[in-house]
Amino acid sequence: MNKKLICTLMVGTLLAGTVTGCGGAADGDASAKDSSKGTELELFSSKAENKDILQKLVDKFNETHENVTIKITAPADAGTVLKTRMAKNDMPDIVAMGGDNNYTEVESAGMLVDLSDEEYISNIQESYLQMVYDVNKDKEEKAYGIPYATNASGVIYNVDKFEKYGIEIPKTWDEFIDVLDKLKKEGEQPLLMTYKDAWTSNCPWNSIASDLAPEGFNDDRKAGKTTFVGTHEEIAEKYLKLLDYAQDDFMGLSYDDGNKAFANGEAAMIINGNWAINQYKNSNADIHVNMFAFPASNVESQNYVTSGVDVLLGVCKDSTNEELAKEFVSFMLEPENAQMYIEDQFAFSAVKGVEQEEETVAGVKEDIAAGKVANFPDHYYPSGFDMSALLTEMCLNYTNGMDNEENINQFLSQSDEKYDIANVD
Repeated sequence: MNKKLICTLMVGTLLAGTVTGCGGAADGDASAKDSSKGTELELFSSKAENKDILQKLVDKFNETHENVTIKITAPADAGTVLKTRMAKNDMPDIVAMGGDNNYTEVESAGMLVDLSDEEYISNIQESYLQMVYDVNKDKEEKAYGIPYATNASGVIYNVDKFEKYGIEIPKTWDEFIDVLDKLKKEGEQPLLMTYKDAWTSNCPWNSIASDLAPEGFNDDRKAGKTTFVGTHEEIAEKYLKLLDYAQDDFMGLSYDDGNKAFANGEAAMIINGNWAINQYKNSNADIHVNMFAFPASNVESQNYVTSGVDVLLGVCKDSTNEELAKEFVSFMLEPENAQMYIEDQFAFSAVKGVEQEEETVAGVKEDIAAGKVANFPDHYYPSGFDMSALLTEMCLNYTNGMDNEENINQFLSQSDEKYDIANVD
């Protein structure tokens, strides 16, 4: 995603229409309907990693639609661009985005068509449909967004290093700490962190909080019935513990540079998601990686794969191309096309029967198939609540030598303060 809202963001993709649809182009470069060209739509993507595979799917769709042209646009800061378009009543024909608070804003503003009666709904995994319902306004059980691609976040590890030192996959928190200590003793860098890009600081947070936060916390916090203070101390404590095993420059290393370093064997593990694997492979085709669920709890059954809706598809209301937009969504959900997407992205599919066979994510496949998954906590936070900024401050305090207890108390208090400011309907 770019998951910049997950570990985050988790992030997503937006498919947008030109002025032939709900409104004009997002960045001014999409053409209006031209009778000599036929119908034109814009495919607006906020997820840079999937632009190439989207182009392949668009090309395939266009092969059977002579008078239809779909153009892909991928602006920077797509979430902000979308909000600007909403304000200008300049919405796309089709959207594809993460199942997070950005989607909630679009859905709650009444911008999307209800697709609940479409035939393909029965082919979508119920657990991921429920994740979309959970972030609908008032948890309305209607499919304004159709789950398409799903993701997995956890611990990505260098298989060769684990085999070299005879390390087995840890299933509990204590076992995980033992692994970190062993790697450190062997002279390996146990964990690589890339917190120069603040969104990556969300990745460990999402995995730990999804295992350890009280049941119903997100609903109760939104309703003002609970707080981070008094419920998230253990989560913050374990988060800080991980920093003891990070490289010295973890606050200054970027996501791109960190991915290259990890691909070249400079660390044994990195906490991130399947969306990063393409970058490792691009840097080092011979890198041998796999993934396991982050074991935040000492009770193995409580450790879930952090997984959410990475891309969902929706159709905007008032589009003059609504039927064609629906046809494109249906095309994308065909098993053959959904398979193309997940194979390219090392992702998972919400379409029943479409399975990921890539060995780089085999370690979490069983849990996902069994439904042992928990959504990204930050998918439920208000859109104005920037957890990554709060985590960054806590990490900076750590590097500056602040006492952990004082640091945690300050972090949780600020989390409640910022949450309350952002928690407005």
